[in-house]
Amino acid sequence: MLNIYKTTSETNATLEKLNDIKPGCWINLIAPTDEELILVHKKTNIPMESLMAPLDDEETSRIEIEDNHILVIVDIPFTEVEENSLTYDTYPLGIIHTDDYILTICLKNSRILTDFTSRKIKSFYTFKKSRFILQILNKISSSYLLYLRQIDKKSEMIEKKLQNSMKNRELIQLHCLEKSLVYFSTSLKSNEITLEKMLKLELMQKYNEDKDILEDVIIENKQAIEMTEIYSNILASTMDFFASVISNNLNIVMKILACVTILMAIPTIVGGIFGMNVALPLADNPYAFHIIMVITVCICFSVAYFLYKKDMF
Repeated sequence: MLNIYKTTSETNATLEKLNDIKPGCWINLIAPTDEELILVHKKTNIPMESLMAPLDDEETSRIEIEDNHILVIVDIPFTEVEENSLTYDTYPLGIIHTDDYILTICLKNSRILTDFTSRKIKSFYTFKKSRFILQILNKISSSYLLYLRQIDKKSEMIEKKLQNSMKNRELIQLHCLEKSLVYFSTSLKSNEITLEKMLKLELMQKYNEDKDILEDVIIENKQAIEMTEIYSNILASTMDFFASVISNNLNIVMKILACVTILMAIPTIVGGIFGMNVALPLADNPYAFHIIMVITVCICFSVAYFLYKKDMF
């Protein structure tokens, strides 16, 4: 999908959607077709290799400086539902800066970019290309922090369910969150290297305000890395702890079932003995049944008391 946007002026910051590529516009490519890529290539003279690079979901974060453009690839977070469970992952977003255009290329539509198209981001101008890149990077860092807080809250909800659980469902959900944190950690560390390189670019040295914004983005990215490591360690220890809790809950149930089996075996044994077709004590006693039942009950209570003292119940 190819969308072209342009802000009219700095005083009247109205975002217009264009039908053709013009200088000062923002070209937004989302899962583009080959025809759209060829069209953008011909209009902007950007090499196809640069346009195709962000469309590889295994592409790592990096920055490339060419003669007529700068390519920045960063990993952005997203959510998806798998087997009724919300999981988190990352995929690459390409930002290409030229003298006349700013391009964004990604495989999926992201809320990060839709916030710009819906004008939720203030002071956003397509012709201020370096500032626009910094605003996108700032939005990406904020998204990581937002998703990390969601993961933390979700893990707390799962922990409450796990306290009285003997099933693996909650542990599997925690494992999915832990896996998401691994993806986040890898992507954030790659982004950190790219951001540090951007700080040295001449493009970011022109305006002190832009440099300050980029430094703030780097600080937020570092904060996200620290939060990811903390939450990952907490989740790992929580999974180990609740795995032991589930095992202990199962052991308690098995222990109770074993005690019930022992108690139920006593009447069975007594009944089996007195059910034999041989001469037995109390065979001629009219109260034999009542005496046997009292003895059986007394034995059961004695065994139950013994098991209780051994903390088997």
